[in-house]
Amino acid sequence: MTENVTAEIISIGTEILLGEITDTNSVYIARSLRDIGVNVFFMTSVGDNENRITESIRNALARAQIVITTGGLGPTIDDMTRQAVAEATGRGLTFHQDLLDKIAERFVGFRSTMTDNNRRQAYLPDDSIVIENPVGTAPSFIVEHEGGMVISLPGVPREMKFLMAERVIPHLRQRYQLGVIKARILRTAGIGESSLDDLIGEKLLQASNPTVGLAAHSGMVDVRITTKADSTEDADRMIAIVEDQLRTILKSYIFGTEKDTIESTLINTLHAGGLTLAVTQTGIGDAISRRLERIPNHENVLVMKQTYANPSELQTELNQTGELALLDLAKLAAEAVCKQSNATVAIAVVSNPDQVGDHADSDVGTAVAVFMDGQSNSRVYGFGGQDDMASAWTSTWAMARVWQMLQVKDNVS
Repeated sequence: MTENVTAEIISIGTEILLGEITDTNSVYIARSLRDIGVNVFFMTSVGDNENRITESIRNALARAQIVITTGGLGPTIDDMTRQAVAEATGRGLTFHQDLLDKIAERFVGFRSTMTDNNRRQAYLPDDSIVIENPVGTAPSFIVEHEGGMVISLPGVPREMKFLMAERVIPHLRQRYQLGVIKARILRTAGIGESSLDDLIGEKLLQASNPTVGLAAHSGMVDVRITTKADSTEDADRMIAIVEDQLRTILKSYIFGTEKDTIESTLINTLHAGGLTLAVTQTGIGDAISRRLERIPNHENVLVMKQTYANPSELQTELNQTGELALLDLAKLAAEAVCKQSNATVAIAVVSNPDQVGDHADSDVGTAVAVFMDGQSNSRVYGFGGQDDMASAWTSTWAMARVWQMLQVKDNVS
């Protein structure tokens, strides 16, 4: 019978709190634990302060059966994990001559001189289970404590990953009856997070196993299905049932899974159908065409791209006079570039890079128009500007609108 095992991850190092490095170790450890069915409910980052590290470990032991620390096992004064684990579990430190001898051997192998401070690394909490580190100089260890355990790993990612995969995961599998936790991500675009939440409904969103959660990005929302089961086969079956329900509800809003992007999906769909695309971009730089040009086969699909600095420049190019709203300008631009290039479908985005609005109207914001089969589909979004966020949102929305129109076209035909 699968046990319900929880873990907590503590990443140690002041450099993390100062923003000097990104804590990728915790992400890797969390994914490794997820894959063997261990629940992670808390992750903590703490600086190089022995009292605070000790307190973090004590708090974690009160909440979880497994506490994994990463970092603070080096030879310098600010490497305090060994002392903190000993203090948190009410024990002293024991010197291990054999560990010091192995550290010395590694320095010889590195053709480097071992300094006296490396002796600190041979001190481990009393009664520790030693985790030998064949890829580095920082010995790691496991401390059993009141039915739980503290596992301390190096902060160097290469060393941590090796020990996690080769030492820690096998130890946990032997210690506990573990199942699997699997996740499936459905990627959606063209619909906001709140609308998506309402469309999916409370029944699915409040289910306990599998669970369904939403994560919003720039113009996209990921729908994550997560389940815990006794086996991979059971997990896959449980996820498939929920995925089928979500696909029925969300239909053309789902453009892919896992690492798919809207630009790769769009290029692949157009290429498979022998269709072509033209793009005209005003006030957002070359945000759309730049993303499309990273995808293989884009040269067979993207037949024209235009870039204008501002709506006035576009209006002059279209030989239009008088004051035109952004939406009208986008419609005209999409139709013009579609006919000029003889493309199957055209995208036009028109934004005033000097204006930012908090509401959508025809004069402030960003207009997106798609022209296909002699018809225009358009909308105004309530912000403008050429910053990275605005460009990411509008380019995603524009490509998602084309994708959804293609789905409707295919369903009709």
